[in-house]
Amino acid sequence: MWTIRLSDRQRDALRMLIQSQGQLGPSLSGALECLELARWDELPEAELPWDRVAALAAMQGIDEADVVWDLAAGLKVPAKLPSATLRR
Repeated sequence: MWTIRLSDRQRDALRMLIQSQGQLGPSLSGALECLELARWDELPEAELPWDRVAALAAMQGIDEADVVWDLAAGLKVPAKLPSATLRR
């Protein structure tokens, strides 16, 4: 397996070079897909509001991992949470 690091311009140039080949077979189509997915590997680390995650988990009586899953699915976190009571 080969690993290379490309700048955005290099990645765009490689994408255009592959697309200029005309009819793309499975290998070149896969290469284009990989170039697109490689963009997402360069994103900075995400940060979550852990105090809100913990509060939402406590309010719902679920694990923090479940709250993170909900957030990833588009759950909107209210700006101000009501005071949470821990369920025991």
